[in-house]
Amino acid sequence: MALRRPFAGRNSGRNDRLTLGLAGLAAATAGTVIIGELVRLGRRRAGQRSDAERMFETAEHALAAAGEATSDAVSVAIEGYEATPRGETVLFNMLTGFVGGFALIRLSATGIRAGWNPFGSVRVRGRHIHHFVPGILLAFGSGGAGLIAQNARLEQALAFPFGAGIGLTFDEAALLLDLRDVYWTREGLVSVQLSLGLAAILGGTILFLRMLRRGEEAAEGRGEIPPAPERMGPVAAWGRA
Repeated sequence: MALRRPFAGRNSGRNDRLTLGLAGLAAATAGTVIIGELVRLGRRRAGQRSDAERMFETAEHALAAAGEATSDAVSVAIEGYEATPRGETVLFNMLTGFVGGFALIRLSATGIRAGWNPFGSVRVRGRHIHHFVPGILLAFGSGGAGLIAQNARLEQALAFPFGAGIGLTFDEAALLLDLRDVYWTREGLVSVQLSLGLAAILGGTILFLRMLRRGEEAAEGRGEIPPAPERMGPVAAWGRA
């Protein structure tokens, strides 16, 4: 009995909707943080102006306020990155490397196919080297170095190439699953779906951890839970260890 192709017939429209849904979910997890912070800082700037000033505000003033909110958001992002716990920073760096690696290699492959990318495919002795090969090497190398490193800064830095390596590998996940070059076929959508799904998971994890941290700080401020060891004195922290 012949097996039906996973993307044939009615399933093609369903997989297109799945791809769009995963793309929206991945964009929403990242956009929630960026847009939410811009809106919040914009409201803070607006709250400093009187009602009369807001009434006669021109488009130029509104544009300037938006620029100030963006500048504030960049400053807050830098300060927040430095103050974020190591685990969340590693996840963020991994997400950034993953999305960047996936987007750049997909753009590069599109350019090669369209003819405007001057570099072309990598070939060694006539054999086409797919980008999952350097992706695996990059992920394995940076991941192994991160495991043996005894430096938190180095671990955070290695999360970038680790995420990029996963991005390169996931972009050809359909090829690895099918053991055929299906990159530009409908079966190749599996790579895009898996990559978007992983991006959404990483982004959602970061948002969830941030929500838990804010809840912990609020509960600590109300005295419902004891303070974290890093905010306690050295003697008290040693006693809780």
